[in-house]
Amino acid sequence: MNARLTAALTLALCAFGSAHAADIKPGLWEFKSKLAMPGMPDMSAQMEMMQQQMKNLPPEARAMMEKQMAAQGVAMGSGGALQVCITPEDAKGANVYTGKTDGDCRYTNVTNSATRVKGTITCTKPKASGDFEAIIDSPTHFTSKVNMQSAEGAMTADTDARWLAADCGKIKPTAR
Repeated sequence: MNARLTAALTLALCAFGSAHAADIKPGLWEFKSKLAMPGMPDMSAQMEMMQQQMKNLPPEARAMMEKQMAAQGVAMGSGGALQVCITPEDAKGANVYTGKTDGDCRYTNVTNSATRVKGTITCTKPKASGDFEAIIDSPTHFTSKVNMQSAEGAMTADTDARWLAADCGKIKPTAR
C-alpha cells in the first residue's frame, strides 16, 4: 500500500478513534468517509475501485486478502465503506484516547460528553497535526470531522458511521 493511501486510511480511522470514547453500541460498525488530500482523489472512490478489483481476484486470493484485513480489524463495506469491530470495553470507554498513541498518531486535549468528543491529534508518519470532533447522534450513529495539516497541505475527513450488528463475524477488534 502506498504512503498516501496509508495516510488516507489513517485519517479515516481517526474517526473511529475520535468517537468510540463516547457511549456507543459495541459490535460491527460501517464507516463511510469523504477524504480530501493534496494530489489524491477521494478515498471512498479508491476504496470502491479496490473492491471492484478484489471481486476480479481468484476466489482463494480474495479470501486470503479478506482474512488478512479481518485479522487487522477491518473489512470492506459497500460503496467504499470500511467495517470495524468495536468491543464493549471500547464502546463504553471514557477518555480512552487522552495521551494515547494509536499507530503513528497521538491524541491530546480530548474532551468528551454523551454526544461529543473533541481533541487534537499529531501523527509522525506522515507528519501531520490537527483536530477532530465527533458528534454522537445515538448509540448507533455518529459523524466525525478530522482536519489535519501536513507539509503536503490540508487534509480533511468527514465520516458517517453506523452500527450494523452486535456480532462482528470474522472481523477481529483492533488492538487498543
